[in-house]
Amino acid sequence: MRTARFTLDPAFTVGTVDPRLFGSFVEHLGRCVYTGVFEPGHPTADADGIRGDVLDLVRELGVTAVRYPGGNFVSGYRWEDSVGPAEERPRRLDLAWRSTETNRFGLSEYISFLRKIGPQAEPMMALNLGTRGVAEALQLQEYANHPGGTALSDLRVQHGDKDPFGIRLWCLGNEMDGPWQTGHKTAAEYGRIAAETARAMRQIDPGVQLVACGSSGRSMPTFAEWEATVLQETYDLVDHISLHAYYEPLDGDVDSFLASAVDMETFIEDVVATCDHVGARLKSPKKINLSFDEWNVWYMSRTQEQVSALDWPEAPRLLEDNYSVMDAVVLGSLLIALLRHADRVTVACLAQLVNVIAPIMTEPGGPAWRQTTFFPFAQASKYGRGQVLDVRVDSPTYDTGKYGEADLLHATAVRGEDGTVTVFAVNRSRTEPLPLDVALNGLGPTSVVEHSVLADADPDARNTLAEPGRVVPHTAEGTTLEGGRLTAVLEPLSWNVIRLA
Repeated sequence: MRTARFTLDPAFTVGTVDPRLFGSFVEHLGRCVYTGVFEPGHPTADADGIRGDVLDLVRELGVTAVRYPGGNFVSGYRWEDSVGPAEERPRRLDLAWRSTETNRFGLSEYISFLRKIGPQAEPMMALNLGTRGVAEALQLQEYANHPGGTALSDLRVQHGDKDPFGIRLWCLGNEMDGPWQTGHKTAAEYGRIAAETARAMRQIDPGVQLVACGSSGRSMPTFAEWEATVLQETYDLVDHISLHAYYEPLDGDVDSFLASAVDMETFIEDVVATCDHVGARLKSPKKINLSFDEWNVWYMSRTQEQVSALDWPEAPRLLEDNYSVMDAVVLGSLLIALLRHADRVTVACLAQLVNVIAPIMTEPGGPAWRQTTFFPFAQASKYGRGQVLDVRVDSPTYDTGKYGEADLLHATAVRGEDGTVTVFAVNRSRTEPLPLDVALNGLGPTSVVEHSVLADADPDARNTLAEPGRVVPHTAEGTTLEGGRLTAVLEPLSWNVIRLA
């Protein structure tokens, strides 16, 4: 096969990676919270009911911002139900997932969970602008963030949380363009309430960071028109606009599935263009950044049947996709797409964190383990910090049904503050190894520290409760860096992390 090539030069960069690019998402959906993050009585649970084995894996995963409490769940969410003594909190019907919500895990428990992860875990709170509005948003902001001396901040103190929660990053609703959303609105209706909410929240705290709802998918019939209308109302009041995207192989079209990141990159570039068009029309020097706050591989075609069969259970087993090596390679490629646009994508949330289309799985009363998708995310979070270098690949191509001709190589590179360089690369070929040649111009590294590979002779190999360590990364042999030139061979259908120093 022809060699894939690109050149790295410190003079040509994309931007600096915002740590929040490695965020995740905890929604009251299925077992993400109950028997996932939170399971009082579990052998590893602490006094607050947080599973210690899950905490260890979340720290290893390298998660930063954690979006909460939804998702579709948030459009029926009453924040007051989730505070105060747990035994006094009301049970509610959750229309989004046809389940019963006990509220035993609420706002205080969420903040406590983040603090246990560590200082890198930042709250990202979603507001209900579906069935509620400005007044409720302000009440939640006061309860969560005001130090004391008011009815709601003093109520937080009475509930046992003396210190404010310090929530800086807020989502102004969720997927409000979607007809499936409780309280679905037109773009004009949503833009108006988002602007009113943003303006009022900034009266309390001018420094809040706000995310307006963009389209819930590039395939939505209102895509781009929705963003333009919403931003016309909110441009000077918000900092980010959201994007959501999920990918799965449909009708056996694996070749298109492997090129999912082609669609993700186009989605990002289209939203950037729309944002900048509105900014130009408003004659504003401000740039709106992107919050890709839901993304993943999700076998969504199975979901509707699962949900419609439910009869209001507590924490049912929903969306518990078991990921293959192929899924992990696609997820790695999606991470590469985000890094390649780090100049404008400054928040991103892998949906979700535990059990629900998640990198971490648990069994009630039993173990927690890493899915195949755990490894690309953990490696990107650990080594993908610094300046993203501009990568323009010269690669062999292949044909896809959805996206036309696509490169077999998908790659990016990040230069750390210490001068180290990490190359992230995916070989999309299912059958052939891909030779790689990278020229390093004016960069310091002189040796290969490690070439880690996630691949398997069986692309359907998975980690399961019975065999949790079936798939793990392994070390590639023969990768060299000599005379400023990196050479390697990428295994078929593989995620690669090549670290240089």
